[in-house]
Amino acid sequence: MKAEEIKTIAIIGAGDMGHGIAEICALGGLKVHLYDIKEEFVARGRQRIKESLEKQVSKQKLAAEAMNSALGAIQGVTELSQAVQGIDFMIEAAPEVLSLKTKIFKEADAHAPKHAILASNTSNMSITQMGAATQRPGQVVGVHFFNPVMLMALVEIIRGAGTSAQTMETSFQLMARMKNFRGAMVPVRVEKDTPGFIYNRLGAPIGLYMAELYERGLVEPEALDAKVHSIGAPMGPYEIMDFTGLDVNLHGNEYFAQTLSPEFAPRGWMKRLVAEGKLGKKSGAGIYAWPGGNRPAIDLKKADPNFDVMDIICLQVNEGTKLLEAGVTHSAAEIDKAVVNGGGAAFGPFALAKGMGWDKVAAQCEAISKRLGIQWFLPTETLRKGAIQI
Repeated sequence: MKAEEIKTIAIIGAGDMGHGIAEICALGGLKVHLYDIKEEFVARGRQRIKESLEKQVSKQKLAAEAMNSALGAIQGVTELSQAVQGIDFMIEAAPEVLSLKTKIFKEADAHAPKHAILASNTSNMSITQMGAATQRPGQVVGVHFFNPVMLMALVEIIRGAGTSAQTMETSFQLMARMKNFRGAMVPVRVEKDTPGFIYNRLGAPIGLYMAELYERGLVEPEALDAKVHSIGAPMGPYEIMDFTGLDVNLHGNEYFAQTLSPEFAPRGWMKRLVAEGKLGKKSGAGIYAWPGGNRPAIDLKKADPNFDVMDIICLQVNEGTKLLEAGVTHSAAEIDKAVVNGGGAAFGPFALAKGMGWDKVAAQCEAISKRLGIQWFLPTETLRKGAIQI
């Protein structure tokens, strides 16, 4: 199947990610089946889409006719078997629980047309295992958007162990024709199924670093975030944790602990906040208060003078070399492209660190590893040898 032949898509989950994916697909001219387990969840997702589109119309950035056409293209569904009937493509956007995702893929496989491609929006989890739950592993792929979908350009196209070349190409071309409120989507190929793929995998050591510093009382979140803001970053690391959801971060850390290293196990402070229902933006409070869902006001005058922002860049570069060594991607430039388009950074980590010298980047990673006793931060052979082309 070619991308231009895809007319109908099912979005499985109407929450934070699902409703945004449904919105971009409807604006892209697709007929959308928006599924969730309760009618109230579907209705809430549709309302959020309507409010998003109305805002663009009020700014005169979208014609009222385009809004009405997009809204008319979205059909709410509460039965999964019904949601996937007659579709050409599915994107699952359920919570990050692998057993739930594999259950969805098994049921979708039983009811979707034989030609349909089944994709997951998972941010971390195994596309290969989802494919194994179906009778069509060649037609199972990762299509990972970033939050908020209507503003972030990056979408990762992830090859599972059984994903066919045709499925990868069709999915890539379908996403390449999509647009959000900022412009064209930027698909990036992930050639090997690995925890975290590219963008979130580079974020994994940063999350581990931030979690450990906070656990030991070595930093104050606002002070560290203020320091990161001071170099032009749109959000600090602790803000990002709150924005994406501490529960999502906790589940991601548990998955990385199982698949990468036990060193990623969630720290006590995160488990306590999640247990208390303090999940970040979605609950109104987490590391920070989010009154009415509004971002916390970071006081830039509190910037931590002792925190070296290059720690973050060096750890990202080191993680990137692990992806290069494993064949997840073949280009440091492609990794930078993912980081720029997935998080709004002006430059990717390799571009930022190149002038520092790869030997100094390796030395900084080694120093962080020794200071905190975390083996994951040790520099790779690729980094030690400076065998990086960009």
